[in-house]
Amino acid sequence: MNDQTSGGVGRIETRGIEPVPDNERRGGPGSLFWMWFGANMGVLGITMGAALVTLYGLDLAQALLVTIAGSCGSFALVGWLSTTGRRSGAPGLTASRAVFGVRGNWGPTIVSWISFVGWETTMCTTAGFALLAVLGILGVPVTTPVIVGCILLVVTIAAVIGLLGHATIMWIQKWLTWIFGALTLAVVVLLAVTVDWPAVGALPAGGPSSVLGALGYIAAGTGLSWVAAGADYARYLPRTVSSAGLIAAVVGGAGIPLVVLITTGSLMAGSDPGLASASDPVAAIGASLPAWMLVPYLLAAAAGLIAAADLSLYSSGLNLLTGGIRITRMAAVCIDGVLVLAGGLYITVVAEDFYGPFTTFLTLLAVGLTAWAGVCAVDLATRRVYDTAGLTDTARGSTYWYTGGVNWAALGPWLIAIAAGLCFTTAAVGDDVWFAGPLAGTWLGENSMGWLVAGLTGAALHAVGRRLVGRPVETERL
Repeated sequence: MNDQTSGGVGRIETRGIEPVPDNERRGGPGSLFWMWFGANMGVLGITMGAALVTLYGLDLAQALLVTIAGSCGSFALVGWLSTTGRRSGAPGLTASRAVFGVRGNWGPTIVSWISFVGWETTMCTTAGFALLAVLGILGVPVTTPVIVGCILLVVTIAAVIGLLGHATIMWIQKWLTWIFGALTLAVVVLLAVTVDWPAVGALPAGGPSSVLGALGYIAAGTGLSWVAAGADYARYLPRTVSSAGLIAAVVGGAGIPLVVLITTGSLMAGSDPGLASASDPVAAIGASLPAWMLVPYLLAAAAGLIAAADLSLYSSGLNLLTGGIRITRMAAVCIDGVLVLAGGLYITVVAEDFYGPFTTFLTLLAVGLTAWAGVCAVDLATRRVYDTAGLTDTARGSTYWYTGGVNWAALGPWLIAIAAGLCFTTAAVGDDVWFAGPLAGTWLGENSMGWLVAGLTGAALHAVGRRLVGRPVETERL
């Protein structure tokens, strides 16, 4: 492998969005299993599981069904879109130029970048809460300078890993999974001991509307938030890797920890209904553990969240480059790191509600991301080749220039799909409604199905539009 561009473990990857040549591709689907496992063993899953019971009113059987369907189903979509990277050798949003056009791709890229930065902020902030709790146990007063220091430390660690790039990320994710995954499992066992089993068994079942709403919530909070990232890592796999094996590795790697953690949260909610709305979810979960387990638990919580944040920082940096920002990947990661630091400090020092804005954030971004995923999934299903060289050729008249740089057969459906999805969407924090679509009071709207409307609309309209407009003549130029 060419260490100068791809980087080895501990070396900075200098490759940006240019496709990975075949002679630099190594490994198999197993590497993606460990990567996605490490990225999904964070304690936010426990908080999401608690919400299924306390906010959506599900019983344990319903919560388990929703957890499996929402997390594994949404990551199946991540796996399918990840095959774009294996086929093109390019990051997900760079390969998206073949669908939307050089300029038409700017819109999806911006939405994806905002999503990544938001998730990075959420994960780094929660990891900062974990470190603050450790310091509190050690008797260190939690002052503003201490808060700033913890958030700065977490963001720096995640940014450095993201900066080093693909090889280092894959190595770290595997070891984080083995070490902190085992510790997280021990935490889950200890939490299970605290469960009020009679109370859980007596939980009333939720209605069909509650189940559908919870399904959308889990899908948006798990796989749908990663749909644009999968190809960024699959691009280093050989073309000979099977699609089925790749998808299975993604679903298995993400699904196993998510099902365990989210189910644990649902069980705990029977004993602690306030867990789902805790302003500091890390501390709320830790309160149920024996004192001797607190520090190991908090360290495991921080490690799991950092394992997800470094993936997001890596992908968000690639998004900036795809958007046409003429900077190095190193500079792109640094820019995102500064934004995450600012957002983390706002949440920890200024904001009083953690969970409310987090849920609202998921609701809105899921609409744009699923609309993009719907369009790209249709394109991928019928695509034969990518003009690999054309993916980085942004000049007028290039392969993916289309009409003025825009493929309206894809961008039009994406925009319409977002509008359709928002019509059925309500974004609110408590009684403070940020946005409510004109059809938010309908059955689909009340069941939080705006994201699904967006995805299906984008897919259907693009399937029709591509027949009317056609696609460029592509040859596989490597």
